[in-house]
Amino acid sequence: MISPAQAPLYEIKANLFKALAHPARIRILELLAAAPETTAPVSFLLSETGLEASHLSQHLATLRRHKVVTSIRSANVVTYRIAHPKVVELLAIARTFLLDTLADSNDQLRLAQDLPQTHLPTPTA
Repeated sequence: MISPAQAPLYEIKANLFKALAHPARIRILELLAAAPETTAPVSFLLSETGLEASHLSQHLATLRRHKVVTSIRSANVVTYRIAHPKVVELLAIARTFLLDTLADSNDQLRLAQDLPQTHLPTPTA
């Protein structure tokens, strides 16, 4: 079996995208990106995501395992932070890409709607 250090970069990248491939994890990252200094306590993430504590914990563990977020414990408060500033940039690029794609789709829809109506013959019995 190949160790993660020996895996080709495209496999490592695919695993990163797998780690990001859940709406709750994207929401968590967006909340962290918008938070002051990109840090937030677990209590904040719980209230903003509406996830159960166990589900939030699983999602955060996945993000930690793939080194997308880091955590700091201070007394009984755990605070999360985005591990690298390029993660915020990655989220912004994905948003731009999706908005551009949706705009193209809307343009295509408008063009299709502007086409003249075709009148199909009425079927006879």
